[in-house]
Amino acid sequence: MAAMTHSGAPIPFARRPWRRRAAPWLLACLALALWLGGCAAPGYYWQSAVGHLNLMNAARPVPDWLADPATPAPLRARLELATRIRAFAVRELHEPDNASYSRYADLHRRAALWNVTAAPPDSLALKTWCYPVIGCAAYRGYYDAQQAEQFAAGLRAQDGLETYVYGVPAYSTLGWMNWAGGDPLLSTFIHYPAGELARMIFHELAHQIVYVKGDTAFNESFAVAVERLGVARWLQLEADAGQRAEYAAFDARRRAFAQLTLQTRQELQEVYEQNPAQAHAGKWQGATKSEVMQNFRARYAALKTQWAAEGQPFDGYDAWVARANNASFGIQAAYDQWTPAFQALFRQQGEDWPRFYAAVRQLADLPQPEREARLRALE
Repeated sequence: MAAMTHSGAPIPFARRPWRRRAAPWLLACLALALWLGGCAAPGYYWQSAVGHLNLMNAARPVPDWLADPATPAPLRARLELATRIRAFAVRELHEPDNASYSRYADLHRRAALWNVTAAPPDSLALKTWCYPVIGCAAYRGYYDAQQAEQFAAGLRAQDGLETYVYGVPAYSTLGWMNWAGGDPLLSTFIHYPAGELARMIFHELAHQIVYVKGDTAFNESFAVAVERLGVARWLQLEADAGQRAEYAAFDARRRAFAQLTLQTRQELQEVYEQNPAQAHAGKWQGATKSEVMQNFRARYAALKTQWAAEGQPFDGYDAWVARANNASFGIQAAYDQWTPAFQALFRQQGEDWPRFYAAVRQLADLPQPEREARLRALE
């Protein structure tokens, strides 16, 4: 899931017939919220249920949007592209052929929901919240940005944690809502450049293939591997020259920034491991942590200067860098940790998608320590 930030309110019911069916829908979404919400307070269950209900209620089948003369031409083109990408995911990547991404919803906001992550001042280890089916996860989602910020403020004030609140353009219900139309395409990502739209769809569908309860790093690294391998194939077979050039520029920036943040995470980890006593006392370690962060921002400024000199100025990471802390570095690590291992596993399986998925399922069945040992051996 990628990061965008903005505030938004629940989407109102769009059509009166839905009001007559609101009760069963609400019960279904409340069940989903309970499934996702674990031991959270009832108010958290409720906002999850209503938020997801409103999102599903806003969705209409893509053919309806295409047939509607009021649909703007740019949106029509993106929906047609998304339909082709969805078919490619089934045909070439052997991803699930189901109802997901066959509908579209305009949310009138910049994020589908907002996640809260948190970490101590002296560690990159993220706080987790435990849920009854998906297990423990290193984030907690809200459909209202203000609620997310309020929850984060409480974690800072009461527990002394560093927090990071980020907008999520898409999320997966792991296929559990396919009976109700599946996860829809959303206005929060439909206008992404073609290659990025493809990777978003490939990523979210990957969660429906393999998902391990309580292992965020495994789940997200697997989905990132699928998106990167899948988009490389899509660019080769489906994209035009302009789309390939556009994605190449995006990917070069992403790789450079990922390397920069990896270096910084390693430097922070060294500080925290070498100076535990000072860390807890808030003395020398704190100054060193400050130096690491200062160096990070200086290197980022140099990277931006390099991009500008190459004729491709870009400031899309500025907000992330300005707010960077243990929580933001920690959640980023969850998406990167095992991605190279999964890519190596794909090559080991002869770049055969069904064989690759079968091998990933075998890993998923192992106890976590053994699973991680196998992944380390692949890197």
